[in-house]
Amino acid sequence: MNQPPIKHMRVYAIGDIHGRLDLLERAISAIERDVDQAGEGGLTVTLGDYVDRGPASRGVIDRLAANPFPTPYVALRGNHESLFESFLTDPSTGEHWRRLGGLETLHSYGVPVADLMLGKNYAEASVRLRDALPDHHATFLSSLKTSLSHDTYFFCHAGVRPGVALDRQSDNDLIWIRDEFLSSKADFGKIIIHGHTPVDRPEVRPNRINIDTGAYMSGRLTCIVLDETGHRFLKI
Repeated sequence: MNQPPIKHMRVYAIGDIHGRLDLLERAISAIERDVDQAGEGGLTVTLGDYVDRGPASRGVIDRLAANPFPTPYVALRGNHESLFESFLTDPSTGEHWRRLGGLETLHSYGVPVADLMLGKNYAEASVRLRDALPDHHATFLSSLKTSLSHDTYFFCHAGVRPGVALDRQSDNDLIWIRDEFLSSKADFGKIIIHGHTPVDRPEVRPNRINIDTGAYMSGRLTCIVLDETGHRFLKI
């Protein structure tokens, strides 16, 4: 765990963005409108997976790194940010990353991908990416948290391991877990707000809410609002 509990009247949580800068801009505008109506005192949380698959990973990181929201902001880490950072130091991970959308991210940073599509020259591409990565992007990526606890909610990218206390969850589970978490009906102590597994529409369960609506392929980016009355969704 790396983020202590904090208190805010209202939390805006945004699901997996995956390089869809256009949808992120719409989410920012929707939060701005809601803050204008509901007042200050909010917090915005993004659940990770800012890069890969969509066309504008670099643009998404550039926007988020400067906190574009009208509230304080906490950015969480997704598994795709970990893949991105791993490639910077270990080019051999490129064989796996390219199959999960890494080519789109490299292209957005101006790194040629023709050889990578053939499974070649990962080391050269890693150097090119390091050279193309602005310092404030690297700072943003290194600052990402793996979880956030707030009131009756617990935010993370993928989910939590059943039977393990929230303050003892591993970083690997918080950004990668899937089946054991999704199939669990356990009371985790707090409602888990997560993404990682695309669904057609937000999935609201007694113990968790999944807000990954597959933005990169569906064109739908979800933002949930959590406050003392419960939850609602912004129109984006």
